[in-house]
Amino acid sequence: MTTAVETARRRQALPQSVWKKVLKRPEAGALGGAVLVFAFFWIIAPPFRQLAAFTTVLYQASTIGIPAVAIALLMIGGEFDLSAGVAVTSISLAASIFATHAVGGLWAGTIFSLFFALALGAVNGWLLIKTKLPSFLVTLGSFLMLQGLNIAITKLITGNVATEDISGMAGFGALKSIFAATFQFGRVQVSIAILYWLALAAIATWILLRTKTGNWIVAVGGQGDSARAVGVPVARVKVGLFMAVGFGCWFLAMHQLYAYNTVQSGAGIGSELLYIAASVVGGCLLTGGYGSAVGSALGAFIFGMTTEGVIYADWDADWFQFFVGAMLLLATVVNTWIRARASKGK
Repeated sequence: MTTAVETARRRQALPQSVWKKVLKRPEAGALGGAVLVFAFFWIIAPPFRQLAAFTTVLYQASTIGIPAVAIALLMIGGEFDLSAGVAVTSISLAASIFATHAVGGLWAGTIFSLFFALALGAVNGWLLIKTKLPSFLVTLGSFLMLQGLNIAITKLITGNVATEDISGMAGFGALKSIFAATFQFGRVQVSIAILYWLALAAIATWILLRTKTGNWIVAVGGQGDSARAVGVPVARVKVGLFMAVGFGCWFLAMHQLYAYNTVQSGAGIGSELLYIAASVVGGCLLTGGYGSAVGSALGAFIFGMTTEGVIYADWDADWFQFFVGAMLLLATVVNTWIRARASKGK
């Protein structure tokens, strides 16, 4: 009789254990939110149900999600970057202006912009370590300086607020096929940016869950002093995370440059809030030490669905900004609640 009772109890406990594990995942709240948002727009916006609309949603999500993957890693490491939005524009400008006014070659401009992007990240990380200021202040300063430099340098060199059209330059076709190609999937065109976004999210997830570097990232975000005491290279990890953000921004910058051929020097302002919001909605804590790359991808997917869903529902586009703010607050509350429930074993 005792054996039968114990067996029954174990069977009852098993689903609870599995559920508890699911709730402990950082992306649990974002997954539920993505399902709800998808169902909502599926019901109220008939065009949203078409395959072409879904690929557009994925594309919008990828333009947020590519930098958001790196931002998520940075936030897990205990920092965040307010300069990422304008940095994308700065990197695009660097590639275009260097190619057209310095060397006359797009390949050289693209490579130069990669080093420029990594240098931006390294400088942010170095300033953070040396000054011991909060990343909010360091990257806010970078944001303001880059915003001014983008417009001032572009006007100084080109005499305009935008760069020249580069579509006629040698190498444009090859670089466009790398960064901004589209391919046919059934009856719809799919951007290669979607594949890059998913690939970067998968690589970041592998780093977090399967490598020593991933353990270091979580450690420096959760308990930096303790991590340093056990030999974790805290300074190197943080600088590396800022450089990873630079790389994510570079990837998106190259996609936008070769997709649209020209760069508006005033673009990018406000985009950094979407990258951070996608990461927070995806389960990253502002205090660091917790989050996931998959969650940031789900957060970007939610905002991609909202961007297009608002259009397909024929609403005023201003509702999107309201939704971003509401989702940010709601996600913070839900993620805190889920973690509390999981820790109590409920």
